[in-house]
Amino acid sequence: MRMLVSVRDVPEALLAAHGGADLIDLKEPREGALGGLPVVTIAAIVEALRTLRSRHRGLLVSATIGDLPMTERAAILARVGAVAACGVDYVKVGIERTPYAPAVLDALAGTGHAVVPVFIADRGLDDAHVDLACALKFPALMVDTADKRAGSLFDLIATDELQCFVARVRGSGALVGLAGALRLPQLAALQRLAPDFAGFRSAVCAGDRSGALDPARLRTLAQALQASR
Repeated sequence: MRMLVSVRDVPEALLAAHGGADLIDLKEPREGALGGLPVVTIAAIVEALRTLRSRHRGLLVSATIGDLPMTERAAILARVGAVAACGVDYVKVGIERTPYAPAVLDALAGTGHAVVPVFIADRGLDDAHVDLACALKFPALMVDTADKRAGSLFDLIATDELQCFVARVRGSGALVGLAGALRLPQLAALQRLAPDFAGFRSAVCAGDRSGALDPARLRTLAQALQASR
């Protein structure tokens, strides 16, 4: 299980990379679960990480497009293109449980970019949407939560449902990731589910997720993950 750490600027990105993150995820936590950064900021972070990535081939970079509603398909696609042009490895797009989700997934699959749909799980997962995304052969699929105050992913989704999601996505050949206000005490539960990667922000901030990264917390989490491998 690899460690994804969400960052908002160049200093945080470098801190996360040096602190042991396998995936650097670019987002603005103060703007929602998948709050987007300006494309100039995304491009600056990608450039700052270039030297590190040349030395550490396994280091990957993803970026969110922002919390756009499923009804704004044209805006979603435009934002995907703009973020992809910054040179990230993956573009993350939140997928809400609405009737508009299938059309958005179909459109995303046709962009030619490495899009990672992120299913927002606050209202549960829609099996039909997950099955469609698996069939469309995205490189990876994730689950995350929108309301971080409601608790962690494990408070909102039953463990057996998460197990089913992991198995279904892995069976399709895609990578699978879990996120949602995850913290160190949930590491054992995550390891039992064995996703390919787990996303962290709350766990590595001294205060809430909108605060700055804490090097000590980042180091503790990285060491715990390394010890479990």
